[in-house]
Formats: sequence, structure tokens, C-alpha cells
Amino acid sequence: MQHYHINELSMQKLNEGDPAPGFTAVDQYGKTIKLDDFSGKRLILYFYPKDNTPGCNAEACNLRDNHDLLLNKGYEVVGVSADNENAHLKFTDKFGLPFRLIPDTEKKIINDYGVWGPKKFMGREYEGIHRTTFIIDKNGIIEKIFTKVKTKEHTGQIIEAMK
Repeated sequence: MQHYHINELSMQKLNEGDPAPGFTAVDQYGKTIKLDDFSGKRLILYFYPKDNTPGCNAEACNLRDNHDLLLNKGYEVVGVSADNENAHLKFTDKFGLPFRLIPDTEKKIINDYGVWGPKKFMGREYEGIHRTTFIIDKNGIIEKIFTKVKTKEHTGQIIEAMK
């Protein structure tokens, strides 16, 4: 009998080298954003559980503090969670985030990227977003997937892996 980790059963699995699932959405400012907008650029598409929670704040602030470095290395940054537009606007304002956030309340992109599934926290099981970052190359191919995100040093983690 095979034993599977709980996430492998419920989450669609994307792999490095796969084409990134296309998307069209609206960002926190009500502007349309789509994967095609980043053609010819490298995209850091990061999925996080919830605005204004400790780990998500740390991750967003780390990406904010290193945004110029990332831009200089040819990366754009976009965050995705299931929070609504209003929550994203407050989150952006509170932390001065210089990048776009997608409010994926319908979980379309979240499901397309396979980051929604069962989680455990303090003995409680529930469905939620698995903190995951996808590096998408200039041609829309997934270059790298981070499933063990170090929230306080995520930029360093990305830079080190992409050398």
C-alpha cells in the first residue's frame, strides 16, 4: 500500500520546466493583470495564505525591502492570496508594498497553480493556501518552485537558487 503525503492527493502538481498556467485577473488597484504582461521578463509569482498575518507580513516586507535588487536582476514581483481587493489595498498601504497583489477570491489562479489544499495548524485541519513561490522565465516556463519559503529571507533564498 502506498502512503501519500496529504497534499499530493489534493493539489495539482506543477513541476519546474512546465508552462506556467496563464491567468487574467484584477490587481488591488482594479487594473487588469495577466501572465502575458510579463512576457520577456522573469516573474516571481508568490502565493501566500492571508494579508496581515505574521508570516505573510514578513515575506511581503522582505520582498519589498529587496524590490530594487530584484528589479535590477530582471524580476517582477506579484503576490496572490484569496483575500479581497480591499484587504489587499490595506495590506499594500500598511506596508508600502511596491508590487501588485491579486485578490483571487474565486481561487482560480490558486487552483491552477495547485497551491490550495489541506493544512494543519495547532492540531486543526483546514483547507488553505500553501505558501509557494514560482519563478517564471521570460518565455512563461516555470523555472523554479519554492515550497519551503523562508519568509524573513525569501529574497536571499530566490537569489541563491537562481545563481
